[in-house]
Amino acid sequence: MSKSRRAGLLAAVCSVGLLAGLAAPAHAETLADAIALAYQTNPTLQGQRASQRALDESVVQARTGLRPTVSLAGDASWRDTEVTDSDAGTPTSRSSGAGLSVSQPIYTGGRVSSGISAARADVLTGREGLRGVEAQVLQAVITAYVDVRRDQERLRIATDNVAVLQRQLDESRARFEVGEITRTDVAQAEARFAGARASFSSAQAQLAISRAGYAAVVGQNPGDLAPEPSLVGLLPTTVDEAFVAAEDANPQVLAAEYGERSSAARLAATRAERRPTVSASGSIGYDASNTFGGSQFGDYDQSVSGSVTVRLPIFTGGLINSSIRAATERNRADQLAIEEARRTALRTVSQAWNSLVGARANLVANEEQVRATRIAFEGVRQEAQVGLRTTLDVLNAEQELRNAELALVNARRDEYVASAILLAAMGKLEARYLIPDVQTYDPVLNATRVNASWGWVPWEPVLEAVDRIGGPVTSPPPTDAPVATAR
Repeated sequence: MSKSRRAGLLAAVCSVGLLAGLAAPAHAETLADAIALAYQTNPTLQGQRASQRALDESVVQARTGLRPTVSLAGDASWRDTEVTDSDAGTPTSRSSGAGLSVSQPIYTGGRVSSGISAARADVLTGREGLRGVEAQVLQAVITAYVDVRRDQERLRIATDNVAVLQRQLDESRARFEVGEITRTDVAQAEARFAGARASFSSAQAQLAISRAGYAAVVGQNPGDLAPEPSLVGLLPTTVDEAFVAAEDANPQVLAAEYGERSSAARLAATRAERRPTVSASGSIGYDASNTFGGSQFGDYDQSVSGSVTVRLPIFTGGLINSSIRAATERNRADQLAIEEARRTALRTVSQAWNSLVGARANLVANEEQVRATRIAFEGVRQEAQVGLRTTLDVLNAEQELRNAELALVNARRDEYVASAILLAAMGKLEARYLIPDVQTYDPVLNATRVNASWGWVPWEPVLEAVDRIGGPVTSPPPTDAPVATAR
């Protein structure tokens, strides 16, 4: 990270005392802007995409078991042999040769085809992991965004509170000078004013902390943040809808299902170790040699050979049987992991739903509380002006109003975060839903590109179909289906 970039991010820490991030720009920053920037630049998300692209290569590597291998070898040698007590002098021998060999697997008993199925399932598992990381990043962006807006509002309330209590203190001192109130009333006003200043400093520090968190996840400091848009259109109307959506699209559930497919395919590949393999090979070579100083390239021998090899394991000391037992237990563990992931997803949905319901109830109650306490404060203040209320009554009423306003700010933040958590549990906290106008990353494009890369041979599909004939029975091989397609 450059020094200028680092300085820009650290500027969030130095924002203590700023109410809304210096001068407001002409265009307020929206939540969609923050999500789009993080979606394109967040290092956690970018790193997961790179890992997924590396995982795409596993399918290509698995398919090489169906492709021919071609190798070229050449050699040249020279040797002087000194013979004592002979008129032959120093005989010199030279030899050279070159050869081209080709080997083509024909049938592996299902080893290669099962490995391809396992690699495809691994790729799909990785895509669900990518969806999970995307949801985590977007949830962090949303939380950071509403945290900054909450703390900006809390700082505004603290600033207003300091100003109101400053005026209240000035009035108390003036009234004390003319003998309308006692020194106790002035001391009460001074104590409340000191407490308000302390709350103001705490609000400044908390805003700086939230701004730093925003810069870390989004990639830039927050400016003038516009109100966050409603998420009601994405939220379910009943908890049953949320449960169904989670079972169909939750990344952890789908990743567990694809992980079970992968282990099942690897179990089939292990069982295929008992079956025969058939391969064909051919070679062509040239060899030449010469002794006593002639040119070794004058005469050469040409050889052409071809063979078909069939191998069948007879005895492996129990290795294959042990490997099958181990693969069976791994597949059984993955089957149980599906149920565990499903239960975890349903529990998360239940918790998020109840948190959302509670946050909505708190929001309604806090709105009513603010309305009522504002009316009460105005009434108490007017009554104090005609001597029906004491200074302490006014201070208490003002404190109740500020507390109600802070509770309302926190309730709005909690309601929005609860909505985001519920969407993440349902598998719907994705950029394609939140910012549909922004081009989203499609992992299928890279997989398609690498699968069609150099090395493919036209008879490969035929060999794969032949390799599956008579091989171990497995579930249908996964395909490059769109991410999170409803089952």
